[in-house]
Amino acid sequence: MIKLQLFANDVEKVKGTQIIYLYRLLSEKSKEDATHIAFSEENELSMKRDADTTQTKDGPIRTPGTPELEINAKSILAKGDTIVDKLKQALLSGEIVEVWRVNLAEEGTEANVGKYKATYYQANVTEFTETSNAEDATEVELTFGVQGNGADGYATVSDAQKEAASYVYKDTTKETA
Repeated sequence: MIKLQLFANDVEKVKGTQIIYLYRLLSEKSKEDATHIAFSEENELSMKRDADTTQTKDGPIRTPGTPELEINAKSILAKGDTIVDKLKQALLSGEIVEVWRVNLAEEGTEANVGKYKATYYQANVTEFTETSNAEDATEVELTFGVQGNGADGYATVSDAQKEAASYVYKDTTKETA
C-alpha cells in the first residue's frame, strides 16, 4: 500500500496567492509595464482539445483538434482601476492583450535570478461581465481567448507588482526611498 499522506506532507504546495496574472495592451508594450487587476478573487486557466472520431472496420480512430486555452479573471471592481476600463475597451475594439501567468513560488536560478516562472500569452478579451447587487461589492469577470499555446519563461516582477498582488510585510519604522 502506498502512503499518500506521507508524500503529501513532503511536497510544498503552491498557494493561490502565489499565482498572479499581469496584463497589458499589446499596443502599450513600449509605454507601460504590465499590471494586475485590483482585488483579484480568482483566476482560472483552462485548456481543452476536442477530437473527432472516425469509425473504421478496425475500430474508432481519434484525430485531435487544435488546443483551446482560456483565462478567466474575477475581481472586485476598484474605484479608479484603469486596467479594467482598458480591458473592456479591448473587447469592444478587438485589441490584443498580453497576459502573464506568474508563479511567485518558483524563483529563477542562474540566468533567471530575480525572475519568476511564467507563461506569456497573447489573447483577446472575449467576455466582460459586471455584477452589482444591493448587498455586495461590484464584481467584474473577464474571459480571455488565448491565441496559440503561450510561451514559457521567466518574468520580472517588480516589488510594486508583488505588493499590489498581495500584501507584503512592512516594518513599523518609517520607510526610506
